[in-house]
Amino acid sequence: MAKDSFLVGLIGSGIGPSLSPALHEREADRQGLRYLYRLIDIDTLGVEAHAVGDLVRAARDLGFDGLNITHPCKQLVIEHLDGLDPQAEALGAVNTVVFEDGRAIGHNTDVTGFAASFARGLPDAPLERVVQLGAGGAGAAVAHATLTLGAGRVTVVDALPDRAADLAASLNRHFGAGRATAATPDRLSALIGRAGGADGLVHATPTGMAAHPGLPFPADLLHPGLWVAEVVYRPLETELLRTAGEMGCATLDGGGMAVFQAADAFRLFTGRQPDTARMLADIAELAGALPAPK
Repeated sequence: MAKDSFLVGLIGSGIGPSLSPALHEREADRQGLRYLYRLIDIDTLGVEAHAVGDLVRAARDLGFDGLNITHPCKQLVIEHLDGLDPQAEALGAVNTVVFEDGRAIGHNTDVTGFAASFARGLPDAPLERVVQLGAGGAGAAVAHATLTLGAGRVTVVDALPDRAADLAASLNRHFGAGRATAATPDRLSALIGRAGGADGLVHATPTGMAAHPGLPFPADLLHPGLWVAEVVYRPLETELLRTAGEMGCATLDGGGMAVFQAADAFRLFTGRQPDTARMLADIAELAGALPAPK
């Protein structure tokens, strides 16, 4: 008899505004499932990100079927898992944990989530030279997705030079030498400014989230020859996307990635096929109905 009751959760920092519970629970309701999605916010609990291992063990002991993992725990969680699927292992980042026979197995649905969203929202965007800001857990997945989509070269920019260099090296091992380079934020002007020659910018840092408002770099670096893709989805229109749109840039919000990665996680948790068209309608409604917290 197929299982029809599920308990899942999300571990991360500042996740109160997350739409993941509603996305998962709405789709489960339509499929006739009992499905509880709980937020496990390390800020609310007063613990550091390194406590993610204890939280994963507690969830397993309490009978959870799985967990989503978000900033800042996507890389830290790996050492506390019993196994990784090939994609998560290649990325060095996990956003979904499934409990199977007492074991915690890590997956990453961010890659397929971003790729599906980009192909849907910016299907004709040039990809010869792409700049990505952010080399953390989401950044690793998005960079892999961008190269999988056919990008010629990705320049990874991060405030932590070693993190950018490590990601670039990993990308070159996976996709071939010369496909990725690393840079520091002081080079953003030269990379994405009018004279920089970049086709587009992927933003993969927490800046713009409800808990981290603002722009990740000066607005005058934006210009109409640049497309801008966002990973943040809450709020759906970040200050970066709003400013980029005003500057004449083609833009992609983070809602599509949120839906497609959630759909893949839902499939892993339940074994059921979700309806992504319904989930895209859900996030448009939810993001519009819920004002961003101040």
